[in-house]
Amino acid sequence: MTVLITAILIVSLLFIATERQTHINKAAIAVFACTLGWVLYISFGADFVESRHLADYKSFLAGLQPTSLAIKQYIAKNVFLPYLGQAAAIALFLLATMSIVNILHTNGCFDFLTLWIRTKSSRLLLWKLTAFTFFVSANLDNISAIVLMLTVTNAILPRTKDRKLYGAMVLLAVIFGGALTVIGDPVGLVLWNKGAITASNYTLAMALPCIIAWALPTFIVSTRLPENVDIERPTLPYRGDDTNLKVWQRLVMFLVGIGGLWFIPTFTKITQLPPFLGALCTLSLLWIVNEVFNRNLFTNQKRRISFDDTPHKMQYNSIQQILYIIGVMLAVGVVTETGAMEWFATQIDTLIGNIWIVGTFTALISTVLDSFASCVTMVSLHDVSDTVSYYSVGGAYWKVLSFGTAVGGSILAIGSISGVIMMQMQGTSLKWYFKHITPLTLTAGIIAFVVLCLQQAI
Repeated sequence: MTVLITAILIVSLLFIATERQTHINKAAIAVFACTLGWVLYISFGADFVESRHLADYKSFLAGLQPTSLAIKQYIAKNVFLPYLGQAAAIALFLLATMSIVNILHTNGCFDFLTLWIRTKSSRLLLWKLTAFTFFVSANLDNISAIVLMLTVTNAILPRTKDRKLYGAMVLLAVIFGGALTVIGDPVGLVLWNKGAITASNYTLAMALPCIIAWALPTFIVSTRLPENVDIERPTLPYRGDDTNLKVWQRLVMFLVGIGGLWFIPTFTKITQLPPFLGALCTLSLLWIVNEVFNRNLFTNQKRRISFDDTPHKMQYNSIQQILYIIGVMLAVGVVTETGAMEWFATQIDTLIGNIWIVGTFTALISTVLDSFASCVTMVSLHDVSDTVSYYSVGGAYWKVLSFGTAVGGSILAIGSISGVIMMQMQGTSLKWYFKHITPLTLTAGIIAFVVLCLQQAI
């Protein structure tokens, strides 16, 4: 049964990697794989429980005779629920941040971007656009960040060729801006919830590699751009009756939303509560401010009309991402419970025994397989060690895996959900991206990865 459950995960990962060829949504594959895996596990759970949880199972029975029903109840409550809790914590965090971005965007809190970024200088436009994207992605989930910033990009640039190039650079800023913090990417959230990293130590370690991986390709592309670029006249989106807020009210909402996200690591450190609770707290505060500022609108029950579909794009893609993350984490969890991950970890330690090579291997896999699935699979091989080692809290192993998957996800674009969204929104083909962007991301990624390895080796 262990072989069968492991085979289900492997086949599902192959389907995820070939989503563009099969045209089957990776979220559907992940959810089906986790459901089938846990059904098989609980149907043949006696052997697994007796080999891995015997003492705890006897305590659960409290002297009663073991039965098939007792086995299933034990697995459902004591084995499955912890994995569900871990996946739900990530999902709730993303749901909260998605809602925060939705409220801010609906109230026009990002409208100033179109006016501030607009310039005829192609190089200045590129740096403004990617620098702000890097900052936004470090504070928001990658899906919300890529949709938001590509919407701004497309509102400024009329030409398809320009949109492709600038969109690709925005993607790099999203990926490595997200990798900079524990709240900017689901991979960082998984490591943070696992207790493998701390927020401040993680950001300090990732800062220089992430900046190199984003800034170096951006600099090279900027030197190849013509002096000027054609731009559209800046027009703010018509929002109908969605909002009547003044500038200072939008600024307050922006500070509450983004400032609250900044405070989440401190909130978690002080209270020792899960990060998603801090995100929900920020959402609730922003929600209250929104209700107060828009009281007249809500009281009069004015019709809300909007021709800006950005929030809908965010919601649709974020819901898919949430389901995908839940599916992957539960699918990897059931394979972990069979003992297959322990066996695989032993083989890797025996045959390779070098975390830098493992990180490089993970980066290569992430070029075609989704970076989140790649990282979660490799992270599940080891528990957080109590002794000082590569696997202790803040250890090099976790950072190498996280950054390696970020690099892999940027090399071909199809290695990340945000990359797939960029290709869809900008009309970018894999061939075009491979020809114009991959050499830059590969070079910068290798340099940044070496810098990270040197930092962690010192």
